[in-house]
Amino acid sequence: MSKKVTIIGSGFSGLSAACYLAKAGCEVTVLEKHNQVGGRARKFEHQGFVYDMGPSWYWMPDIFDKFFADFGKKVSDYYELQRLSPSYRIVYKDGPLDIPSDINELYNMFERIEPGSAVKLKQFLKEAEFKYNIGMHDLVYKPGLSLTEFMNARFFKGIFKLDVFNSIASHIRKSFSNPKLIQLLEFPVLFLGALPKNTPALYSLMNYSDMIGGTWYPKGGMVSVVNGMHKLALELGVKFELNVDVSKINVTNNKASEIVASKTYKGFDALLSSADYNFTEQKLLEAPYRNYSAKYWETRKMAPSSLIFYIGVNKKLPNLLHHTLFFDEDFAKHSDEIYTDPKWPTNPLLYLSCTSQTDKTAPEGCENLMVLIPIAPDLKDDPKTNDRYFDMVISRIEKQIGVSFKDNIILRRDYATSDFIKDYNSFKGNAYGLANTLSQTAILKPKLINKKVKNLFYTGQLTVPGPGVPPCLISGKLVSELILKELNKN
Repeated sequence: MSKKVTIIGSGFSGLSAACYLAKAGCEVTVLEKHNQVGGRARKFEHQGFVYDMGPSWYWMPDIFDKFFADFGKKVSDYYELQRLSPSYRIVYKDGPLDIPSDINELYNMFERIEPGSAVKLKQFLKEAEFKYNIGMHDLVYKPGLSLTEFMNARFFKGIFKLDVFNSIASHIRKSFSNPKLIQLLEFPVLFLGALPKNTPALYSLMNYSDMIGGTWYPKGGMVSVVNGMHKLALELGVKFELNVDVSKINVTNNKASEIVASKTYKGFDALLSSADYNFTEQKLLEAPYRNYSAKYWETRKMAPSSLIFYIGVNKKLPNLLHHTLFFDEDFAKHSDEIYTDPKWPTNPLLYLSCTSQTDKTAPEGCENLMVLIPIAPDLKDDPKTNDRYFDMVISRIEKQIGVSFKDNIILRRDYATSDFIKDYNSFKGNAYGLANTLSQTAILKPKLINKKVKNLFYTGQLTVPGPGVPPCLISGKLVSELILKELNKN
């Protein structure tokens, strides 16, 4: 008889794990709190305006390819990809700079800004390619249970080339001095949850992903990836139950025995939580069965939260790209106000997504804008604060595109720390998981297994490999292998 596995949550890691477990012959049921699958990658739709509520950047396409290939499928079986060109725009204090998708054009752009930097960028990306190949195709496919997982000749041969003991900030500054180029190279690590000076230079692999791997867009938005994985899961026999808000996990004889929601679920052989790790342990489990104490969680360094505005405009806007980063304010000051001295930012950097530049995600003649301000986790948000930042960001966007549109806004939805907590039970309202500092990497992250409840497992952005969509796909695969190993013992 097939083993039964219940999964709490249908974000990317939960969907990934469900597919792998079902492929292995398990009877899988996924319980989702909301009325649609996807977790943080849900869709918000209103009067013809369509928004990805969470992830909006499609990087590392090879990781998605690898996921679907594991099931004998291709990405193109489920959604259509388009490479964006330019990749994105950065707005500096002295104006915008479009980042070319063509690598030779990118080298030429670097050379124009800082003579001699093209050759240095080639070498920088060559080193980053090595890190990417080791990091994204070797290191991250380890469950992080023991240091012995990394005891292989390839790892030790490359340990110093991986640059884990040097910071990304110093690594970049060894080759480049122009502030614009430094900010361009540092921006991918901003959402990893630590200042560049505290982030290992290993993460220059993100620059390789950006500049060589490219910035892509799945037609219909990131929710198309969710829908594709959901469809694959259904094809594999996975069952989904929506609107199930889990309130407790009961343990009997050191095994998870019941899930309490509006009704009680039992009869499973293994339980996987892809919900917030802290919430699962501190709220759903009684104290004797937790891996980690409340004190442990309070000492963790968290990645940022976000203040997000979903905006609908009833006219077309000029001078917009799909992705725009506003670095027109003090980069270091905003970073300090997230990581060093947490507070609401004085003059924040911001990110603008306008998918209606690429896709039919807004009514005819309209634009859909999603504006995101990275903020420190655990800040208290309120309508008055939101309004202040809303006026600020609209003014800056209007200045950049040279057109006023505030009076043309017909849709506005705010989303901030309190919403992350309410919707996702997010620890301190974080948006991106644990900060990827050296002390919170690999075996130093919260474990995929519960050490006290032998059939309880975890997956997602608060465990290995870490935050981001590709790592969550990998997290689901890693935990499925551990679950199958445990089930096969019995």
